[in-house]
Amino acid sequence: MASKPTPINADVVSRRIREMGLTDLGSASIREIKKIVDLVEGDTGETFIRMEMGIPGLPALQVGVDAQIQALKDGVAAIYPDIQGIPVLKKEIARFVKLFMDVEVSPEHCVPTVGSMMGGMAAFMTINRMWAERKGTLYLDPGFPVQKQQCKLLGHDYESFDVYEYRGEKLRAKLESYLKTGTISSILYSSPNNPSWICFTEEELRTIGELATQYNVVVIEDLAYFAMDFRQDYSKPGQAPYQPTVAKYTDNYILLISSSKAFSYAGERIGMMVVSDKVWEMRSPDLKRFFSSDQVGHSLIFGAIYGISSGTSHSAQYALAAILKAVNNGEIDFVAIAKEYGEKAKVMKRLFTENGFNIVYDQDLGEPIADGFYFTFAYPGLDGGQLLLELVHYGISAITLGITGSEHTEGLRACTSLIKREQFPLLEERLKRFREDHPIA
Repeated sequence: MASKPTPINADVVSRRIREMGLTDLGSASIREIKKIVDLVEGDTGETFIRMEMGIPGLPALQVGVDAQIQALKDGVAAIYPDIQGIPVLKKEIARFVKLFMDVEVSPEHCVPTVGSMMGGMAAFMTINRMWAERKGTLYLDPGFPVQKQQCKLLGHDYESFDVYEYRGEKLRAKLESYLKTGTISSILYSSPNNPSWICFTEEELRTIGELATQYNVVVIEDLAYFAMDFRQDYSKPGQAPYQPTVAKYTDNYILLISSSKAFSYAGERIGMMVVSDKVWEMRSPDLKRFFSSDQVGHSLIFGAIYGISSGTSHSAQYALAAILKAVNNGEIDFVAIAKEYGEKAKVMKRLFTENGFNIVYDQDLGEPIADGFYFTFAYPGLDGGQLLLELVHYGISAITLGITGSEHTEGLRACTSLIKREQFPLLEERLKRFREDHPIA
């Protein structure tokens, strides 16, 4: 660390890291970093530039808040919801998928979950147990670290590779090298990607879909940042362009759609899981090792989701139904609201690069990476763990790319959501100070 005094007291930082039992901050989880920064802020009274967690920074859509309040007044808090979800929400989820993805799905197979995290967990619990001889999930990294943690919790094996160097025509051969082993049950990725913000093209999605069909694996498509590739306008219901999806190219899919980022409804922990008709009706004798039925849909609902949580918040389902109805009817342009993240990313990336940092994932198939919810950065001469530790002493927090499965272990992921525009001068001041204390050779 720089020998000069830093904006954040070094002794406090060292003590809190030691008390957390961490020997390497670079391998810390997102929540562990958040906890350390919370403690250091409390000890020092200094405000951090918080970029470690993907927490929405915009107000929740009011139509949802109003509907949830009314549902609570109507007494739903005293009543268990059906595990499958309330009918009005299931209908609006199916409408949303049709209007914004141009994909026909059955309302029956649209299931509210306790955030996309629960949807992913339930999908892993079910799909990865369909074939006893298969390992589990293939992650197209970089990705959300906790999704691998879920497989670990379930005792499932997994494979992964950093997809950044295998874009376009290179993707097919790389993907097939894993699938032809016969050990993969499911494929998971996010697009736009967390943390790199790359977005799969239609041709890449076609490749993934065709291979999923050929090798009979299920694609779990994580759409946490739905319609947030702001280079395209996906905001018009029922009009092209639509949010790109693998569901156009295979019937072997499960979609995880979050309400946290696109609708700023993170606090109520409600997401959507959409299962294709084909996957819902799939049967596998090996499922009966864990569930009462050999059918995927039955096992998913009455086995996995029932066992995890018996469904999700009753009142929050009414909130999401109202939000989706307004969006589906064209009354709310949720994409226009979310564009604030991209605008902030543009400014923040400029502040970093003007002070000696470089953007790690800077290209998306030859085009400049989009400005969005996340961006990635590095600093010459420091690996990811060193850079994170140094930045914490300057009141800036992030996470290392190493914990996301990225091969670019020198970099960090920054989330734009919690940074207020009035904090930009403070960020610039601290980045300038960092560069002064860390001269580039």
